[in-house]
Amino acid sequence: MSTRGFDLAQLRTFIAVTEAGSVSAGAERVFLSQSSVSEQLKKLEERVGQPLFVRSKQGMAATPAGAKLLDHARRIVAVCDAAFDDMLGRSLDGELRLAITDYYRPHDVAEIIRRFASQHPRLRLHVTVLPSAVIDSGAEDNAYDIGLSLRLMEDGARASARRSTVIRREKLVWVGAEAMLRERPAFMPQAPQAPFRAPWPLVLLPSTCQLQRRVVKLLDDARMPYLISHSASGVAGLQLALKAGLGISCLNESAIGDGIVACPASFGLPNLPAAEFHLLPGQPGEAAHVTNARVALAELLG
Repeated sequence: MSTRGFDLAQLRTFIAVTEAGSVSAGAERVFLSQSSVSEQLKKLEERVGQPLFVRSKQGMAATPAGAKLLDHARRIVAVCDAAFDDMLGRSLDGELRLAITDYYRPHDVAEIIRRFASQHPRLRLHVTVLPSAVIDSGAEDNAYDIGLSLRLMEDGARASARRSTVIRREKLVWVGAEAMLRERPAFMPQAPQAPFRAPWPLVLLPSTCQLQRRVVKLLDDARMPYLISHSASGVAGLQLALKAGLGISCLNESAIGDGIVACPASFGLPNLPAAEFHLLPGQPGEAAHVTNARVALAELLG
């Protein structure tokens, strides 16, 4: 008699490959060899009796059956993990206030938070999007339980010596609307060493944003004329203004959306520092469920 149900390890591998988009990237997430991952996926497809992926040179995408299984697999794994934590006394049960910068993976963060909430159904989660400067300054004031902020790396060194955990590093890129950058803008010189004919139009966030302050300082130091053509209140507004062709700005790689592309090197814009996303350390005497939540979030956020 055949056993009904799924192999949990195969489901974890299936989730990793589907989210990563390839066997190699998925294998890194589950710490297995590519051959082991391929074997697990083969057995899982045999188990369900239908293909779960469409394979191409661009990677692997879920079939309709794969997309259906992905939803089930996430819930199964979440329930299993929650049960295990509960039996070990590590269940996350209580209020959790999370402050997060809107530069962090804006296209993916909602799904990451949804997955975290589904894995810990007894956790009452409150998420606030704030500027990194506000998150850093609020760390000592009990304004939130867990904070994730963006910091700049200057000359290859970390911008802060605080005992935070670096979750992710990304390049910063000068960007603008694809349609706007396709033609030679008015502010570009017509020949090498020619003077600029017009100031650079900038799309910026408020001056409380350290990244935007750095953009202005770089242009000032390079003596490149500019004007602030649009001020946005957050990264989403910045993306919309850029896509509309209102100017140029800089974004971390994961925040570059459709219709926004990197400025050509021929523009001669100043070099940008790299960015790091920091998960801030806990406060002395914090609740155990907050400490455990920080560990669990670190695994999802990377």
